[in-house]
Amino acid sequence: MPDQDTLPSPAEVAMSDVVPDEIARHRETVADVLARRDSRLLVVVGPCSVHDTDGALEYAHRLAEVSGRFADDLVLVLRAYLEKPRTIAGWTGLVPDPTLDGKGDLASGIRLGRRFLADAAATGLPLAYEFVDPFLAPYFADTISWGAIGARTVASQPHRQLASWLPMPIGMKNCVSGRLDTAVAAVRSAALPHVFPGAAADGRARIQRSTGNPDAHLVLRGGPKPNHHAHAVADALDALTTAALPHRLVVDASHGNSGKDHNRQPVVVADLADQISAGNDALAGVMIESYLSDGRQDVGSTRPRPDLSITDACLGWDRTVPLLESLACANAVRRLSAPRKAGVL
Repeated sequence: MPDQDTLPSPAEVAMSDVVPDEIARHRETVADVLARRDSRLLVVVGPCSVHDTDGALEYAHRLAEVSGRFADDLVLVLRAYLEKPRTIAGWTGLVPDPTLDGKGDLASGIRLGRRFLADAAATGLPLAYEFVDPFLAPYFADTISWGAIGARTVASQPHRQLASWLPMPIGMKNCVSGRLDTAVAAVRSAALPHVFPGAAADGRARIQRSTGNPDAHLVLRGGPKPNHHAHAVADALDALTTAALPHRLVVDASHGNSGKDHNRQPVVVADLADQISAGNDALAGVMIESYLSDGRQDVGSTRPRPDLSITDACLGWDRTVPLLESLACANAVRRLSAPRKAGVL
């Protein structure tokens, strides 16, 4: 009888229908946008977390359908988050808890999560992922085009080492307290080479040697106070200058910047659109929590609705498309009114 607590190796769950060349092109595009070699705006958009793969794939197909409409000005990246960090307790995501009941069937979660990421990548969209548990990264990293280290783990040395090894741009979120210095230090650390323990494709422990991630960058997600306003963005750019880092920022319209109120996300996006249209070329990206239906639900004894978030409240699809339109218009103004630059320092 097989040991139910034995995990498959990364190689055992790898799928041939993931196209490495396409993902490599997505990663290059994202890196070009962040470095401002590409004048478009990165928009990381999608559910706070994936709890129902069918519902999330429906969202992915909708996003893929509209991506061509905004292709001149936006690079749309699907939030495909399968792990959730917790300050104390709560649902930890589809991979650690696929049955939503705390039983912790991690082996099934890995297989289910891997299948979802492969199906989502097949829509042609780049995928975004927050790497919460470094041990799980080898199972999913080859499908991801933009990654994040979250506000609760940005000070962690293993996460910084992981970011230095991951082959895609990684956003470092400011701490829950709102402080920037820890995230700026994480960007600097991720750019350096590291030697650390990791897992090989066959699941065996091995020594990982990273060369450093040149595309690590800062993500403003707010704290007790928002930090999306022009003065806060200017402060962040000053911090990057002091650290001798490139001026490239992604700003999260949710979390601390919206006061955890999804109805405030449009207000944040409108403010960012104003800064973009005014010519702030360091604003390379925006994050939006969005799903099929508006709001959120609690997980109870009955199966949750597939179209409604079970973690943070999200903007519904009908409220999301106008935000994409406003960001595309703002970026068009910026793109057409400013001379192209090879990069921003």
